[in-house]
Amino acid sequence: MADAADPSASEIERILQEEAGPLVIPAPVTAEIDYLLATRLGGRAQRAFLADLAAGRFVVDCLQPSDYLRAAELDDRYADLRLGLSDLSVILAAARFATRRLLTFDERDFRSVAPIQGGSFQLLPADR
Repeated sequence: MADAADPSASEIERILQEEAGPLVIPAPVTAEIDYLLATRLGGRAQRAFLADLAAGRFVVDCLQPSDYLRAAELDDRYADLRLGLSDLSVILAAARFATRRLLTFDERDFRSVAPIQGGSFQLLPADR
């Protein structure tokens, strides 16, 4: 969405604007986004994301101490995927916010894991 030249940018923006619920980003993912914006698109995109966070456009979901135990359990279960803390925090946030809808291009990982609450994830924009 930060790269106007990306063919999916307008679709992603539309999904974000149409979403009725809160737009949640786990705290570990904000650091990943910040890094990717800085290295791929530069400081202007990075500052725009920070401004969005400061303005409350997204809810930043912080992990609680008990979440790390659950993350370790999930990491053990899906060890072959090597998910990492960012992806694990997405799974935990989805359970906390009672959703299976994820905005991600990471179909490999999120089609392979099950939400904590059961079922499967709906991956946007692919499943739209």
